[in-house]
Amino acid sequence: MKAVHFGAGNIGRGFIGPILAESDYEIVFVARNEKKISLLQERGQYPVTLANESRDTELVKNVTAVSIKDVDEVAESIAEADLVTTAIGMSALKDIAESVARGIKLRFKKKKRPEPLHIIACENGIGGSQRLKKLVYPLLKPSERKQADELVAFPNTMVDRIVPIQQHKDPLKVMVEPFCEWVIHKAGMLDGFTKIKGVRYVDSLDPYIERKLFTVNTGHCAAAYFGYLEGYSTIQEAIANPKVLKQVRGVLHETGAMLTQKYNLDSKKHELYIEKMIKRFTNPHFTDKITRVGRSPLRKLSPNDRLVRPAIQAHKMGLKTDHLVAAIAAALVFDFVKDPEAVKLQNSIREHGIGNVIEHHLGIPDSHPLHSRIADKYNECFSSHRSEDQPDVLSQL
Repeated sequence: MKAVHFGAGNIGRGFIGPILAESDYEIVFVARNEKKISLLQERGQYPVTLANESRDTELVKNVTAVSIKDVDEVAESIAEADLVTTAIGMSALKDIAESVARGIKLRFKKKKRPEPLHIIACENGIGGSQRLKKLVYPLLKPSERKQADELVAFPNTMVDRIVPIQQHKDPLKVMVEPFCEWVIHKAGMLDGFTKIKGVRYVDSLDPYIERKLFTVNTGHCAAAYFGYLEGYSTIQEAIANPKVLKQVRGVLHETGAMLTQKYNLDSKKHELYIEKMIKRFTNPHFTDKITRVGRSPLRKLSPNDRLVRPAIQAHKMGLKTDHLVAAIAAALVFDFVKDPEAVKLQNSIREHGIGNVIEHHLGIPDSHPLHSRIADKYNECFSSHRSEDQPDVLSQL
């Protein structure tokens, strides 16, 4: 079978690639990096190393690559594929919509009876595949859309594997944590699809997506923002501090209470899941920089993302939100000058005030009880952050 994967970054090579290879897919990576494209074409394989004590390494074989700039070759690859996947970031899906549409058009043109095609956006967010569909469909003719309704599926999915930023002599080598999870919404699949080994197919995806997003992603970024306030440079250093660990656990107990109530989860099993996720954050076999995990605070503070959304839901249910409020406040203080979103966030706070940012970016009106609590906690965090021996970041913005 043939798969086309958009994105030859660490997640694509370190997570999606190995799983597809295990199911005997030949993989065509669609990428921008010319060096990686050339090496993938030349070698046809690359190494993936697990961040464990024995550094187990496997070779992902039967791979090649094409440039995103080569629109004809990308379209040809999609026309011949059994599966299309992505790992490029939710915000970048718009950039590949035209390529996907071209491939679908060519597929219909070349084959009188084309095989069903599944297009799965393996992104860190909710509803990625359906978002991609909404971007692709307007680029198809009405007759093509009708045909796509029958022959092209965009099932939503949940993916989970921590892959930190890394540097190796071999540009294709990638190190990943041993844990990984890939869940696909079964109802979104077309008949006759060959299941991918290691992937779980479920009737209801929402509990899995929110459990992951509001435990792994919420906990990970909370560790980053709390750790940043304490002056640490890595997640491992931050979590080693009992104060930070207590704060992160507090956040995850609040999201956990919301999740167990909303989805009727087993609270004891979810507590074990929380502890397992925290253990992943502390993996001693790789170094995960706080500035990587905390990057793009505007995205992470948006109304439907990992901090604000669970806080709003927990508040609505009458549950505690003290630690979530603290995590949101810490994110608002994140002022890493090499992060464009952090710079933009601090500029916005400086120019418009914290209340305006909470209302217009976080989507929490000043009439909402969480608004004043976040603002108060932000002022407390900001004062503590600025009083420490640190450069005057705002003066550099």
